[in-house]
Amino acid sequence: MADPIEVIERYTYEDYLSWPESVRCELIDGIIYMMASPSEWHQDMVGDIFIQLKDFLRGKKCKVMISPFDVRLFPDKNNKDTDVVIPDLIVVCDPKKLSDGKACRGAPDFIIEVLSPSTEKRDLLTKKLLYAQAGVKECWFINRDTLYKCVLYNGSYIETTIHYLFDREPVSVESLPGSKINIPTDL
Repeated sequence: MADPIEVIERYTYEDYLSWPESVRCELIDGIIYMMASPSEWHQDMVGDIFIQLKDFLRGKKCKVMISPFDVRLFPDKNNKDTDVVIPDLIVVCDPKKLSDGKACRGAPDFIIEVLSPSTEKRDLLTKKLLYAQAGVKECWFINRDTLYKCVLYNGSYIETTIHYLFDREPVSVESLPGSKINIPTDL
């Protein structure tokens, strides 16, 4: 007798829209990944960087959004797409991607993920690969002492590791010419 085949149910954005708003999760390849509430340090880091980006983008066409805000990396007009992520911060420079007011439809220009122990592996492996495939120009992954800066070049990320506790220089955002972010070290 053959071993049974494990059947994994795959979900779509259409399913996602039917769930209660209190359900915090992401869909990656149609699989649900539940999200825990972030820590105080995580929220402080996200808030501090959001303020810097908001100030820089004032009067410009790009818009910064803070989590929770859905990103449909590969949107399908029938809502059958299977990848819906909720990065901590996104910058979108094409207003058409925000036209429905509910989600970013397509790749943001810039994404920041502040890493949590429960999601770090998925963020640095699975989501980083998805972001490159979707065409996200730049993404940053930040933990308590290190920034992993990934800039898209010919479909792949070139990664720079910055130990910001030691190197306290502001970090340039390649996808937003002229912008620099001070990574807070006193949180």
